[in-house]
Order: sequence, then C-alpha cells, then structure tokens
Amino acid sequence: MATTTVTAPAPPRLWTPARNRNFRLLWAGQSLSLLGDGFSVIAFSWITLSLTHSTLNLGYVLTFQAVPRALLTLVGGSLGDRWSPRALMVASSWARAGLMAAVGVAGLTGSLTVWLLCAAAAAFGTVDAFFQPARVSVLPSVVDKEILTQANALLGTGTRISAVLGPAVGGLVVALSDAPVAFLVDGVCFALCGLCVSLIPAAVRKPAPAGGGTSDGPSLGARIREGIRYTWDDPRLRTVVLLDTAVNFCYAGPFTVGFATLANSALHGGSTTLGLLNGALAGGAMLGTLVGGLLGGRPRVGLLVAALAGWLAVGMGTLGLLANTPAAVLTVLAMGFGIGFQGVFGLSWIQRNIPKDILSRVISVDMVLGYAAAPLSLITCGALAKVSTAAMFTFTAAVLAVTALVVLSSRPVREMR
Repeated sequence: MATTTVTAPAPPRLWTPARNRNFRLLWAGQSLSLLGDGFSVIAFSWITLSLTHSTLNLGYVLTFQAVPRALLTLVGGSLGDRWSPRALMVASSWARAGLMAAVGVAGLTGSLTVWLLCAAAAAFGTVDAFFQPARVSVLPSVVDKEILTQANALLGTGTRISAVLGPAVGGLVVALSDAPVAFLVDGVCFALCGLCVSLIPAAVRKPAPAGGGTSDGPSLGARIREGIRYTWDDPRLRTVVLLDTAVNFCYAGPFTVGFATLANSALHGGSTTLGLLNGALAGGAMLGTLVGGLLGGRPRVGLLVAALAGWLAVGMGTLGLLANTPAAVLTVLAMGFGIGFQGVFGLSWIQRNIPKDILSRVISVDMVLGYAAAPLSLITCGALAKVSTAAMFTFTAAVLAVTALVVLSSRPVREMR
C-alpha cells in the first residue's frame, strides 16, 4: 500500500500579510494617519509660536489637544466594539481631514486666533480618541490569527517610519512655504487614510456584547465598566497592561527629560547628542520589530514581558553611570530593540486572545493608563533630574526591576503563549 507523506505547512514569513489587499490598504491608511499626526505636531506648534510668540500659549494648545484624547479614549474603545473599528477609523480620518483643512484656510486668510487654535486642537484630540483604539483592534478582522505577529511587525515598522518622517517632512513644508500650508498637507494625509480604510470591505455584523446585551444596550457607561472589569479580572491581561503602563512611565520621562539632561550634562554633547540618542531609540525599536516579525511563532509572552522589564532596568541603570556618548547610544539602541521586539508579540497575544466584541475596550484601557503615566513620569523625572541624572535613571531602573519580579511571580503569566 502506498503511503503518503503529509508536509507541514511552512510557517508564515514576514511579508506574508502584504499579499493580502486589505492589509495593504490598512498599512497605507495607518501610515498616512501617523504621518499626519507628525505633521499636526509641527503645524500646531509652529503656527502658535508664529501667531503669539508665546511658549505658554503653545502649552495651552497642546494641552487642549491631549486632554480630550485621554478622557475620551475609553469612549472610543466602547464605540469601536459596538459598531466597528473600520467605521470609526474612516469617520475619524475624514473628520480630521476637514478640521485640518479648515485651520489651514483660516491661517491663510489671516482669521486664525489662539482661541480658534485651542478649539481646533481640542476637536482634533476628541476625534483622534476614536481612531487610536480602532487602529489596533481592527487588525484581527483583516488578517488571520496565524499571521498577526508578522502583520503587527509590518504595521509597527510603518508606524515608526511615519513617526520619524512626519515631523521632519512637516518641518520642511513649513520652512519652504508657511505653517497653514502644513495643515492643508496634513488634511490630505488624513483624507487619503480615510479613503484607504474605506476600501476595506466591511466585516460581518459584530456579535452581541460579552455581557449579553442587545445592540441597544447596555449603556455606554456600563460597556466602559465592562471593559475595565474584563481587563482587571484576567491575571494575564492585567499583567500585560500594567507592564505597558510601567514601560510608559519609564519611557516618557527618561526618554525626554532624561535624554536631554544626559546629553547636556553627563555627555556634554548638546542637541547633536540628543538627536543621536533619539535616533538610536527609534532605530533600535524598528529593528526589534522587524526581527520579531521574522522569527514569528508563539513564544512565552509572559517571560518576554518580564525579560523586557529586566532588559530596560539594566539599560536605565547603565545610562545613569555612563559618561561616554558611543556607549550611551549603543545602550539606547539595545533598549529600543527590546521594546520593538516584545511589542510585536505582546500586541499579537492581546489581539489573538481577547474576543473581538470587547477588544477595543481592552486596548482603550491600556492606552488610557499610558496617557496617565506619561505626565506623572515627566514630573517625577524632572524633579529627580534636579538631584542628578544618575538618581533619575536609578529610580526608573528600580521600578522596572520590581515590575519584572512581579511578572515572574505569577505562573499563569509565565505560561502565556
């Protein structure tokens, strides 16, 4: 009797998701949106300073943008689960496009005031709160679970490229023309994002909420509470989210206040050294994201989570002792690599294991905690930096080391795949 040999399917490669037309549209849309975000930072900052010549007014404008985004992200996550992430992405993109175009026209006609800028910034932050959870939770409806890791790696690479190019190109547009023109270009980016995502076929009607409610209920507040409760009740998910919050805390202050202080005082290199440190962080994260996508598979995410916290703790402790620029750049490069590498697997685990009818709410909880950690980190690190750069980095390293130990203490978390 003849025997047949069953050949196991080849594991997905990094570029496998790119064969999917819908994924290519999503990649283009997200990259354009994040490019537009980079433009908006430069445009809002430059036009405010040009109009008022006041850094205090710039602080007001940026605060008006940040506060609604932080407050409404949970609402955005809840609506993403009730309707669809794709629909929210399209609506948000076209709303931001119209808003940026209106600000650009007002600037060119000379009718723009600082209070109009504050109102526009608040509107932008409000609409963006509905886009951010949706852009993460939409992926499982676009690609199969087996290639989520590779898809996140490609999306993450596009995100990091856009994060670098957006401010750079925005600054170039302002330098060659005028700040209002940057708003118009920004509007085009968001409009193209909306167009790309709108071309992705709508998913099948979402199932009823996890709580058993109909499409008319439960209430928005109940759905938000359900998302928070779901996130907290799962020890594995709770650990991932708390680690993300700890990393955000140890990211915002040390990688802004810390880098500036390190470059200026310990390394004596000024703005050039600061640029090298930021470039090393971005380059390392991009490299780690790509390597994670190339390796693929389903490693023990809990161990990766603990390893990342420990890796960053060592890096932070090392930065507090260094007085050599090349060594500092290499240390930051290694830290960025760890952030990018673990991020691919951690995000894929969430998308693969959380039911779609609550995924946006879980992601919004993670984002809101990150938003809350950032200003606290900036204040804490700013105060510690007045004592010494070493004290600031040592404190951050201690927080990360404790986080790693907490993660390792939980068996369900250690065994996460």
